[in-house]
Amino acid sequence: MHIGVISDIHDHLHNLQPAIRALSSETELLICCGDLCSPFVIDELKKYPGPVHIVFGNNDADLFRITRKSDARVQVHGEFLELDLNGYRIAVNHFDNIAAPIAKSQLYDLVCFGHNHRYSVTKYGKTTALNPGALMGTAFTPTGWEPVPVTFAIFDSQLAQASLYHVVDGGQILPLPYE
Repeated sequence: MHIGVISDIHDHLHNLQPAIRALSSETELLICCGDLCSPFVIDELKKYPGPVHIVFGNNDADLFRITRKSDARVQVHGEFLELDLNGYRIAVNHFDNIAAPIAKSQLYDLVCFGHNHRYSVTKYGKTTALNPGALMGTAFTPTGWEPVPVTFAIFDSQLAQASLYHVVDGGQILPLPYE
């Protein structure tokens, strides 16, 4: 199965829209690792044609309205999500410091997270820990905000491999190698 993984949208619809278009034709399932920020982001996520699973991040301000926009296909799961896809186990949480020990436990095949706005893929035995980076396009450093690539990932569960994609100005999607 090809799984789309996004995180840290922070209301940046101009980056989310081309990502959704690309993911719609390449994946069967979409995971959002939090920080949508506003309820109207759910309206854009609903344009994805398959199932969408969302967890909350630390910047999702209107939890009531975000949750009210969920339905049978686009589901908001709170702060933690466990999925079992025919024996393929997935865990999702927004925070990198929580996701790391979950991944190290090797109870799951895939652990998805966001929060630090930096893409990463780490293997812990059979478990892949995947941060798709941020659709926001910035990350916080000790000296302030800095630009980072606008990224999302596609995870192939059969190969246990992630592919990273970059949304460039104008909505073009380019593959990016992991560094």
